[in-house]
Amino acid sequence: MTTDPHLLDDLEWRGLVAHATDRDALREALTADSVRFYVGFDPTAPSLHMGNLVQLLTARRLQQAGHTPYALVGGATGMIGDPRDSGERTLNSRDTVKEWVGRVRSQIEPFLEFDGPTGATMVDNYDWTASLSTIDFLRDIGKHFPVNRMLARDVVRSRLEAGISYTEFSYVLLQSMDFLNLHRDHGVTLQFGGSDQWGNLTGGVELIRRAEGGHAHAFATPLVTKADGTKYGKTEGGALWLDPQMLSPYAFHQFWLNVEDEKVGELLRIFTFLSREEIEELDVATAEQPFRRAAQKRLADEVTTLVHGAAETEQAKAAAAALFGGGELRDLDPGTLAAALREAGAATATVGTPTVDLLVASGLVKSKGEARRTITEGGAYLNNERVTDVDHVPGLEDLLGGSWLVLRRGKKNLAGVEVG
Repeated sequence: MTTDPHLLDDLEWRGLVAHATDRDALREALTADSVRFYVGFDPTAPSLHMGNLVQLLTARRLQQAGHTPYALVGGATGMIGDPRDSGERTLNSRDTVKEWVGRVRSQIEPFLEFDGPTGATMVDNYDWTASLSTIDFLRDIGKHFPVNRMLARDVVRSRLEAGISYTEFSYVLLQSMDFLNLHRDHGVTLQFGGSDQWGNLTGGVELIRRAEGGHAHAFATPLVTKADGTKYGKTEGGALWLDPQMLSPYAFHQFWLNVEDEKVGELLRIFTFLSREEIEELDVATAEQPFRRAAQKRLADEVTTLVHGAAETEQAKAAAAALFGGGELRDLDPGTLAAALREAGAATATVGTPTVDLLVASGLVKSKGEARRTITEGGAYLNNERVTDVDHVPGLEDLLGGSWLVLRRGKKNLAGVEVG
C-alpha cells in the first residue's frame, strides 16, 4: 500500500499536531514508506473516554494513509497510572486491571483494520514487564534517565511540594521502555499521544537513541477544551465515556449537539472524517446562520455513528424529536427512551399519582397551585398530549416502555417520571 504524502498536512490542518520531535523528519518518514507506529491506552477506568477517542481516530487516519498501527493496552502501566496534577492515583487490583484491559481492547478494535498489509496489532505491556527483574530494569532502563530531566517534567515539578510517590515518578521509564521494546521487536519508529504525555513520548525517543543508537519520532495531539479553557465532560469533572452502559448513546449525541459555536469547527476537524471542503462549508453555515446549528447536528451524527453505530444515532435523533412532539413516543426503543428521560431529568412515582403531583415531583412546577394553573392555561402535556383536567390521573395504559411517563410544561420544559 502506498502512503498518503498529504497526511501530515491534513493532520496539521485539523489541529492534531500540537508538538513534534522534528516535523521535517516526521514528514520525510511518513512520506518515504509505511511507518509502524504505536499509541497506548492505560486501563485506569472501565471505559475509554473523549480524550482517548482523539487518539483512536488519529490512529485510524494514519492507518488509512498507509501506515501500520500497534495499539498498546497498558496491563502493566495501568496498575500504576500516569502522574496527574491533582494528586496520587488510587492503585487498582491486578484482577480489576485485567478486566479493564479486556474492556478497553474491545473498544479499540472497531476503529482499526486488523487484516491486510497494514493490519493493526494489539499488544499488552504486561507481557514484557511482568517478568523483568528490578535489577535488569534499573541497569538497562533506569541508567538512561538523568534525574534532573525527570524532575523538570511539568507534572512532576507541580507535584514536588505536595508529594509524588516513586511509583508515579518512575512512570516515564515504563512508557519509554514500551517504545524501546516495540522498536526492537516490531520496528516501530513513531509514537503519538495527548500533549499531556509529551514528556513520556520524548522519553521513549531519547531512550531508543541512548540504548540502541536508533532514531524515532513522536508527536502530540492537543488537549481538547471548551471555549473557556476547561475540560469537556458530561458533567463538571465527569468524563464523556465511550461505553454505552456508562453514558447512553442518546446522552453522547446530545453532548455533541450542544457544543459551543466557537468550538464546533475545531471538533469537526478532530473528531470526524469529513473533507476539508465539507467542514469549511459548515464553518460558513455556523457564521451566517448559527441558529440552525447545522455544524453541531452533523458533528453529533458523525461522532455518534463512529462510536455507537448508525442505528443508535437514528434512535437518539428520534428520541430527541419525539420528546418534544416531533415523533411518536411509543415507537421509541425502551432503552433509548429511558436514557433520554434520565438525561432530561427524571423523578419517580407510584401508580395512581395524579398529574398535578407528578408535575411538582418532576420539578416542572414549584407547587400544586402552579400545576393546576399550568393545566388550566393549556400548558401541561403528558406523553405529548395536552392535559385539560386538573384531576387527571395517568393509568397503566399511559406508561411508555412499561414504566415511563413524559411530562412537558410548554414547548421546552421536559421531565420524565419512572412509575413503579
